[in-house]
Amino acid sequence: MSSFLRPEENTLGVILGRRSKGGPPGVAKALRQASARGATLGTSYLGVGAGVLSAIEALYGLSLFAVHLGEGAYNDPLPVIIGWLIYIIAFVAALITVSVLGDRLPAWVFVVYLVALAGTVALDFISIWPTGDIGKYATVSVSAGFGLMLVVTLRGGREVISAAGTLGLAFIAAIFLDTKLDATTIPTQLTTISLAVLPAVLGVFVVRGFRRMVQQELDRVLVQSTVSAPRFAVGMLASEELARLDLAAEDLLESVATGRTALKLDPKTASVAASLATELRLHLIEGRRETWLYHAVSESEMLGKAVTLTDRGSLAGLLDPSQRDGLLSGVWLLMSDTMKQAATRTVQLTLGPIVAPHPGAGSIGGGSIGNLANNKITIPIVVTTTDVPRNRVDPAIWASLSRVGRYSDSTENSSLRVDIECIVDNPADQ
Repeated sequence: MSSFLRPEENTLGVILGRRSKGGPPGVAKALRQASARGATLGTSYLGVGAGVLSAIEALYGLSLFAVHLGEGAYNDPLPVIIGWLIYIIAFVAALITVSVLGDRLPAWVFVVYLVALAGTVALDFISIWPTGDIGKYATVSVSAGFGLMLVVTLRGGREVISAAGTLGLAFIAAIFLDTKLDATTIPTQLTTISLAVLPAVLGVFVVRGFRRMVQQELDRVLVQSTVSAPRFAVGMLASEELARLDLAAEDLLESVATGRTALKLDPKTASVAASLATELRLHLIEGRRETWLYHAVSESEMLGKAVTLTDRGSLAGLLDPSQRDGLLSGVWLLMSDTMKQAATRTVQLTLGPIVAPHPGAGSIGGGSIGNLANNKITIPIVVTTTDVPRNRVDPAIWASLSRVGRYSDSTENSSLRVDIECIVDNPADQ
């Protein structure tokens, strides 16, 4: 029964047969899939900019080559001329390939491109070797380093950095073997090596930083959608998973109805049917157990790794949209600010148990709320951090937490602890 495959994930996105400590992948899985498909998430625009810079440097290298040729620096200029022709053909071919394939560069094309660049470097070294000064007369070999910038958005960072490192080693070896190093020639050699290697390396770091920024912002926007969810809800990818389960169940029932699958079911088909039934039941009951905050944390790429939620009474669902947004924004800002400095920093959110509000409770976030009605309850929320000093907290975090309720902060084990009194409507009166 090849048409009835066991579902790869349950309704929470957990891979069957293994549990992830960070919770279901959800949005994180979608982001990883998106970032793995070539120049996505806007990095294609960075690739265009890198291509323009490479072309400009190639024009400068050609003009420099013309100057050296006019000065009679080359005993035999034919190798470097061939090197320039190979570089131009390889560069244009790579641009055409990327345009045709849609911002993608297959591995074999990348290998051919690297071989072409290596050939240009070798031909350039052959022509300038008799001059005894690699750094001064190198032209197309330096442009080859800029040519690597063309693929920084299309290939893995390690591949590009490895190619740039190999080019740098080639330059170093050639300089030590051919150039007489002294106070006059060393600066030129260092400048040439830097021009050949650093553009590609810097391009890799720029692309990585840009992708990280876009993924975090996209993750934040998707997680923000949980703020308006009902008190109990399923995950953001629930509709897609339900459609998958429904289609698999319909295929199985149709197969039985048309006689393609005989009754009684064989053990393998029966196991698939039982798995589908279990998944459908899970899908129905998860909406009655998990709150918006659970899904916001577990389905977030960033929060899922560092935030631990304890909400045994499912009290997070009682918060109004403004309080939800304030709590989520505060935790998000706290993690996005501190994760830049230490990956080991964590946040633990604890909600409850419910307590009765004080009749004359003062202010929420600095504003008076007057006399509280009898249909209000107080939800204690404790935000406990690990390795987050009080003086490193951004003021915007306090502004977000003040929307949740009246808070007080203290230091616990050299880290920040925030106690919030969140006042909400009594669900028994609704």
